[in-house]
Amino acid sequence: MNDNLDLFESPHSGLLVAGIDEAGRGPLAGSVYAAAVILDPLKPIGGLMDSKKLSEKKRDQLALEIRENALSWSIACANVEEIDSINILQATMLAMKRAFLGLSITPGLVLIDGNRVPADMSVACRAIIKGDALEPCISAASILAKTARDASLKELHEQYPEYGFDQHKGYGTALHLERLRLHGACPAHRRSFAPVRKTLA
Repeated sequence: MNDNLDLFESPHSGLLVAGIDEAGRGPLAGSVYAAAVILDPLKPIGGLMDSKKLSEKKRDQLALEIRENALSWSIACANVEEIDSINILQATMLAMKRAFLGLSITPGLVLIDGNRVPADMSVACRAIIKGDALEPCISAASILAKTARDASLKELHEQYPEYGFDQHKGYGTALHLERLRLHGACPAHRRSFAPVRKTLA
């Protein structure tokens, strides 16, 4: 990690800045997603904020604007097998790095939501706690990651309708836990997570 933040502090540095955020660390099922976004300063997007504070309709609208107006964007994931193999933290870092590598433009600086930076990044990085509420590029990444993951859970619902993935999005709600007890785990469940492990046992 590069801790030289002098360039980051200057809004006139001319650096291209990418924001990275993830969606889906906590759920019991599905892949963990990450997105990277380089916003175009000449095409500002209004209303960017932490995706969790937006309605589904507003998230979908902003996701479309981001895809149309950003200089570059990328969405990536780490699947259930990878989550169970290397743990959710490392899988999240892997998804973030994949999102960064998917950008068509290499930024001069990467701002990452949270308190950790993926290993072996090739550019200067800074982790920002609650960055999705503070930095528009991270907010944009948060929105793309969240909408992509939600879309993937709707697909899982079509495959496994008995679990209600369209309602709880894989999180450990009372409904999800009830369906887990009733039907057992499906291939989309993270077997390394305690509630799923308990079902398997």
